[in-house]
Amino acid sequence: MKAAVCTRYGPPEVVVISEVEKSATGDNGLLVKVHATTVNRTDCAYRAAKPFFMRFLTGLVRPRSTILGTEFAGVVEAVGSGVTSFGVGDKVFGYNEGPFGAHAEYMSIPEDGSVATMPANVTYQEAAPSTEGSHYALAHIRAAKIHSGQDVLVYGATGAIGSAAVQLLKSLGANVTAVCDTSHLELVRGLGADRVIDYTTEDFTKDEQKYDVVLDSVGKSSFSQCKRLLKPGGIYISSELGPLAQNPFLALIAPLHSGKKVMFPIPKHDQLMVEYLKKLIESGEFKPVIDRTYPLDQIVEAYRYVETGQKTGNVVISLERSH
Repeated sequence: MKAAVCTRYGPPEVVVISEVEKSATGDNGLLVKVHATTVNRTDCAYRAAKPFFMRFLTGLVRPRSTILGTEFAGVVEAVGSGVTSFGVGDKVFGYNEGPFGAHAEYMSIPEDGSVATMPANVTYQEAAPSTEGSHYALAHIRAAKIHSGQDVLVYGATGAIGSAAVQLLKSLGANVTAVCDTSHLELVRGLGADRVIDYTTEDFTKDEQKYDVVLDSVGKSSFSQCKRLLKPGGIYISSELGPLAQNPFLALIAPLHSGKKVMFPIPKHDQLMVEYLKKLIESGEFKPVIDRTYPLDQIVEAYRYVETGQKTGNVVISLERSH
């Protein structure tokens, strides 16, 4: 099978399209013929091994997983002898951070992994980008226990995490203020934001409104900058470590004091998460934003584009014409 293979850490150019053996599934696994996948910030971080501590997870000298790709949508090609929940021919989608493998024509995933049958109302290219940014957003929302009627500010509302966060928050009945640039104001309003701040003309940290939660989905602010935006007892969450990697430390000491605080939730993914997102997609409450689509043969270009930091939503890799 054809796959995007990465045998060393480095820039996008370390990824090479090669012919490799199909994955083995085992008794409790699925072999999925991949129709669409994505290149996202998670893939970029693992490929470059940045920050450096990631090597303790992925291999100190070289990657243990040589085929990256977290998100996928495709068709079950074969099942192990012990599989009962899925059958050959099922259309499936999901998330496979850790084992990876979605940047290939075929991948394997355990039956009890983060996989579900596809929503009935979407294509493979629409289903594939629905789990990476959204599972981070969901982790933030659930950690802060956001509920109907609360006021939430989302900074970076056009990225994969931010665009998902706006929609997931609205599905819960939160009041959402979204921050983006001029060219994306209408897009973000279309996602359901109640109010939009254009950061090119207005400093959102000087906003007069107060919020229960400030969610920085691009990691370009700090707790000290955003603290004044929070109501008493309000919560600041960032998708990144923050200046001098302070966010995890500030989250650790948060229980020691009352008042405004930082949370740094560690996202998890499982089958229930994928099923939850499936229901939101089918109800029309969530639709992943897609910026560009590349064929597998142009995955290096996709990596380069994602690393410009300019993408809107998600970058999809289509494998439907690469056989």
